[in-house]
Amino acid sequence: MLSLARTAAVRSFGRTLKLHAASGTASLHTLPELPYSYDALEPHISKEIMTLHHQKHHQAYVNGLNDAEKKYAETTSVAEQITLQTALKFNGGGHINHSLFWSNLAPSSAGGGALKEGNLKDAIVRDFGSVEKFKESMNAKTAAIQGSGWGWLGFNKTTRKLEIVTTPNQDPLLSHVPIIGIDIWEHAFYLQYKNVKADYLKAIWNVINFEEAESRFAQALKD
Repeated sequence: MLSLARTAAVRSFGRTLKLHAASGTASLHTLPELPYSYDALEPHISKEIMTLHHQKHHQAYVNGLNDAEKKYAETTSVAEQITLQTALKFNGGGHINHSLFWSNLAPSSAGGGALKEGNLKDAIVRDFGSVEKFKESMNAKTAAIQGSGWGWLGFNKTTRKLEIVTTPNQDPLLSHVPIIGIDIWEHAFYLQYKNVKADYLKAIWNVINFEEAESRFAQALKD
């Protein structure tokens, strides 16, 4: 998975729409492979959840995005193009968010959950007081999302600080550079944690890929 998955996905998404409008042809989005096995995140995230989440839910967003782009390319009706924006946003956001999410995770045996000394840790301590305070705040704000959505640690390019942001449904994070994202849709945790979001949010820190987060943060500082 690429460290710049969000940027690449957004740029690719924009280019695809332009190509469709110009040529009427479709360039299909595909489901990215996971960089680990479906059972690699156990016991924190079960094999069953990972399999369904990746093969069924993410695949559905990919299919929906391809379908919406195809219809967008084939129509010359402005009204229909406007109508399709909802499907493009929902499925396109779902594809971007999940592509980021998979690389946002890593097995504990491969360093998942370990935040090493470095620029990211220093920034977290600077902006939140401590790593534990950051996790507590991130969990609280993510758990407070009504319905479905995402909790993000994002880099504000204006203030040059890390901030916790939430987005509803499958809206991608566009106001900040995403450093860490947590899926709080029920399909991400319900089979294992039922309705206890707090347990899921506590467990996921054991498999957060802080190395990937460090890479995203380093790139954000350069841009």
